[in-house]
Amino acid sequence: MRQTVASAALALCLAFVPAIAQAPGTWEKITEFAGLDQSNLSAEQKQTLLHLLRAEGCNCGCTMHIAECRVKDPRCGRSRGMAAMVARELREGKTAESIRATLERRMKEAPPVLDEAVPIPIEGAPVKGPANARITLVEFSDFQCPYCAAAVHRIDEILAKHPADVRLVFKQFPLDIHSQAALAAEAALAAHAQGKFWPMHDKLYANFRDLSPDKIDQWAKEIGLDMARFTADLKAGKYRHVVAKELAQGEQAGVSGTPTLFVDGKHYNGPIETQALEEVLQAELKTLAARATPSPRSQ
Repeated sequence: MRQTVASAALALCLAFVPAIAQAPGTWEKITEFAGLDQSNLSAEQKQTLLHLLRAEGCNCGCTMHIAECRVKDPRCGRSRGMAAMVARELREGKTAESIRATLERRMKEAPPVLDEAVPIPIEGAPVKGPANARITLVEFSDFQCPYCAAAVHRIDEILAKHPADVRLVFKQFPLDIHSQAALAAEAALAAHAQGKFWPMHDKLYANFRDLSPDKIDQWAKEIGLDMARFTADLKAGKYRHVVAKELAQGEQAGVSGTPTLFVDGKHYNGPIETQALEEVLQAELKTLAARATPSPRSQ
């Protein structure tokens, strides 16, 4: 029977026994946690941070408070991610009440899991990462989508963390509600034809609120495209059919919004946050490693 990523993560969390047993109440006294950045927090914000971590629950399935899970199970990615989120939102000036509401909402969310794999053609699409990577991420995205723009640095962090094991394939999925998204998709593919998809990708997302034909031409010049060819390609609608094809591929795979990620063809239904993605990728890597290990009977 196939074990889900969620159950695998929960099993790992519950199975972990720290090398040094924690004395009762220890987690309620600790003020520093491994890997938690408390820089630029005022003394009052640090007190709020500790109060929230000690009062609110971890959503990994362990039934512990966030601070308790950080101490008793330091390998738990979900408590680490929740603690980092609290510190980040305090740094951004959000109130304790607002952060508590976010934490309570996360407690009701199921851990991210992967659905069954579906075939997604990737030949000819822009790729970042090694061709022999063990895991392929496929992203369906919209260049005018604020959530897609926010996801860029998080996905880049994942790629930087796994330079040999993970590659990213980008697929176009411009939404009708974004007036410039289809043009941006065509422009990105025209840049791809000249070997400069990722520089154009970065320009478009860095300026997703300010997309226009004139701006796109400006960025095309800045990244060094052959402007005669670029302009002719866009005017002729050379890549319009590619955008339409990828939209159809996304819809067939179950994409209904952006950004949507697939991990080795399996729909990722969790938040596009570094720690949540890392949990899923680690589970996928373990699954791949187990498949690659010959059983005793086959030796």
